[in-house]
Amino acid sequence: MTSTASGNGSLNTTDDPAPAVAAPARAAGAAVPVLSARRVAVAFSSGTGLAGGSGTARAVDGVDLDVGSGEIVALVGESGCGKTTLARLLLGLERPTAGRVLFEGTPLRYRSRDLRAFRRRVQLVQQDPAGSLNPRRTVYESVAEGLRVHEGTTADESDRVGRALSRAGLRPPERFLAAYPHELSGGQRQRVVIAGALVLEPEVLVADEPVASLDASVRGEILRLLLELRADLGLSALVATHDLGLAWNIADRVAVMYLGRVVETGPVEEVLAAPAHPYTRALLSVLPDSGSAPVVLAGEPPDPKRVPPGCRFHPRCPVLASGAAEHAGVADRCRTEDPGVLEEAPDASARRSACHWVAAGAGGRIRPPDHGDRKH
Repeated sequence: MTSTASGNGSLNTTDDPAPAVAAPARAAGAAVPVLSARRVAVAFSSGTGLAGGSGTARAVDGVDLDVGSGEIVALVGESGCGKTTLARLLLGLERPTAGRVLFEGTPLRYRSRDLRAFRRRVQLVQQDPAGSLNPRRTVYESVAEGLRVHEGTTADESDRVGRALSRAGLRPPERFLAAYPHELSGGQRQRVVIAGALVLEPEVLVADEPVASLDASVRGEILRLLLELRADLGLSALVATHDLGLAWNIADRVAVMYLGRVVETGPVEEVLAAPAHPYTRALLSVLPDSGSAPVVLAGEPPDPKRVPPGCRFHPRCPVLASGAAEHAGVADRCRTEDPGVLEEAPDASARRSACHWVAAGAGGRIRPPDHGDRKH
């Protein structure tokens, strides 16, 4: 199941991108997330915008996001919404122009030595195994590469490579060690990519569209593998995807992005079964088994260099266009007042939405949390 559209992130030039939607301070004794983003932003300068002229486009526009120990978080949204850039931020492959990335509560440092240590523990699973695997290297050499980069050639290298291949579902590993990528199926190549991430025994996987290039018959096998790795090894994962069906099948929590911001977040069963934000509703409505009429968003996605005032979704919002926001008394706020950045709450089950109409409770299914009131 997939839904596609387009969009890109853009934001202010300050270190404090926007007022935050209130969330209580993390409760004393609560577990520290293994990987976090705190008000992160990324800016890209470009000579020509979508409507002409120069400017600064910001792919990430102030995002708070936590990945807990043993948790799988799905980051969903239309193509260009900023989810890949956010994933790269969390991997240390991009430096934020504002905000911080934290690993186990400690801000990430960007010195080569610090990044090297960090990347042993947080590994990338790339989207296209055909492009990420060197066609001139055997499976053994591809999986061993990470070990050699971080540790050089070790006496137990072959054992560790075999163990990683077994964990990735390539058994017996001896059958695959001398094979080249072109001799493998698409699913087997993706398992080799996963084995290359597992060989360093990381604590977190960041997967960008991990099954997008695979046949439908193989996708389920890879998703089942990721769930098994979480169960067997306690791995955490952030999975960036435009595929809402994937999010439903694999994630504990979901964060929905639009134009560089997270606009709705919460437990996957709640957000995808009964979406509150009009954007999430529109994304889900086009799925074949949604049970509702497809919502066609009006107009084109905004120029990322010229983010609309107020709610950035308001020019395309079907709730505003239908008059429902006017009836709820929030139409002017939708056009002029930024709903703010969704801050992570201490309770992972808290469900939040950056939407004035939802906050008014006029047709929306939830309200954003208040201090001391996170459930609805």
